[in-house]
Amino acid sequence: MFLKPDYNLKSIYDINLEELKSKGITAMLFDLDSTLMASKSAKYDTKTLQWLEKVQKNFFIGVVSNNHNPEYMEKVKLVTEFPIVFQAAKPDTKVAKTFMSEHALKGETTAFVGDRPLTDTLCGKRLGCTTILVDSITADTEKPIVRFARKIERLTVKK
Repeated sequence: MFLKPDYNLKSIYDINLEELKSKGITAMLFDLDSTLMASKSAKYDTKTLQWLEKVQKNFFIGVVSNNHNPEYMEKVKLVTEFPIVFQAAKPDTKVAKTFMSEHALKGETTAFVGDRPLTDTLCGKRLGCTTILVDSITADTEKPIVRFARKIERLTVKK
């Protein structure tokens, strides 16, 4: 199976917000770990927070995470100012569809952003969203085995 995200970018910071806006995108749903923050860190770095402030000026922001650790979820909620849903079980769409419905979001006006093609991109595609695949926000510091696993998973991405 090959997946082709609508955009395949180095990082969230490379997302062309003006282009998305001109295409009618009004909402952005993000994966959490490795997309917006270092995996299991429960912390946004300053650069990401500043970028998210810029995004919020023109887009609804939400987070759809597969994480299911109760302690971690509470820590993330304390530092997150936008709606977030955990235990999403991506690429399954049930939780994400409910979240979108609760916030009056439509697939055709939503971008789904994440670092994993087999969870984030596939879920976004199944929801009818514009999909944006980015590399891990901590790509430069990840362990070699993690980078290897990511390279294997990226073999499913059609260029």
